[in-house]
Amino acid sequence: MQVYLDNSATTRPHKEVIDAMIGCYETHYGNASSLHRMGIQAEKMIKDARNSVGQSLNVSDSEIIFTSGGTESNNTAIFGAAEALKRTGNRIITSAIEHPAVLNVCKSLEQNGMDVKYLNVNDKGLIQLDALEEYFNEKTILISVMHVNNELGTIQPIEEIAKYKKSCSKFYFHVDAVQSYGKMKISPKTIGIDLLSVSGHKLHGPKGIGALFIDKSIHIPPLLYGGLQEYGIRSGTENVPGIIGLGQAAAMAYNNLETDINNIKHVRSYLIQGIKEEIKDIRINSYEDDRCIPHILNISFMGIRGEVLLHMLEQAEIYVSTGSACSSKKKGLSHVLKAAGLSNSEIEGAVRFSFSKYNSIEEMDYVLDHLKKGINSIRKIMRK
Repeated sequence: MQVYLDNSATTRPHKEVIDAMIGCYETHYGNASSLHRMGIQAEKMIKDARNSVGQSLNVSDSEIIFTSGGTESNNTAIFGAAEALKRTGNRIITSAIEHPAVLNVCKSLEQNGMDVKYLNVNDKGLIQLDALEEYFNEKTILISVMHVNNELGTIQPIEEIAKYKKSCSKFYFHVDAVQSYGKMKISPKTIGIDLLSVSGHKLHGPKGIGALFIDKSIHIPPLLYGGLQEYGIRSGTENVPGIIGLGQAAAMAYNNLETDINNIKHVRSYLIQGIKEEIKDIRINSYEDDRCIPHILNISFMGIRGEVLLHMLEQAEIYVSTGSACSSKKKGLSHVLKAAGLSNSEIEGAVRFSFSKYNSIEEMDYVLDHLKKGINSIRKIMRK
């Protein structure tokens, strides 16, 4: 049996997504900027996909910009906001547990004169709003906070942060929604979000495609210059198959959202209960209630190294991770778990299980069996 539990890194594309993309590659391969019939067909397909993504966020089609993925969306939003508002202030507020696609942008801006403040988090990765109260001032031009943390699954209080817009509208609010889009209902306009990043391959869509919501009331300069595609914000020949795939994935995610969430909750709860009953010396790093998205579960198994357990499970065709896929090849401990105050041994023993609609209770029984065997084997070796 193969059990894929690394859905926060990437997801298995829906068959409908693959079929739609194949049709595009085989038949509708025209350049959307061309004036002939094949170009117009490609342009129409992009328009339909933009409508699908716009509807999923309850925003206008013209406020959706297609990008190459979450990293480009985050870079465009943050660099764009900093450039657009640099004459009104220089303070940027973010959190200590953001994805590298946000943190490294902020570090670059910091080196170029921006005053960046990093919000601390509690032991489950929830940001501390009292620090935001302390850091926020008249020079604040951007607040960038992820909706759901990619390692712990913690849902951040973005609605509370957005309330600052009521007292001061001179800053932009950016949300990295890569881990929540397609898994939760998000309405940026209702909340008060100016910029919101999403990625296709996190919701059973293709890799290499993402989108950026930009509220029509704000203006940011482009990161890429060229032929003025995507309303001039993201020039370059459109990735039509990828865009079609994202549009299809978005429609499917939100058509069956409640059912999928309930099924994933059931699978996650079953695994948690089984681990608690079968395995000693654990620390559950994620919230077990609605403060955590049901798609993510992070647990530390004491007395082992998560990487060793990962490879033991791999032998049984069970696929998990020890943290963010974007940081897995870097040496050092997880910056997210460090910020949450975990000890080195807790971080070293941490494993992330991330679920999708394709996981089942039968799979969790298989995982529990091999998880218990693997941990007992490692701990026995470590005691020698």
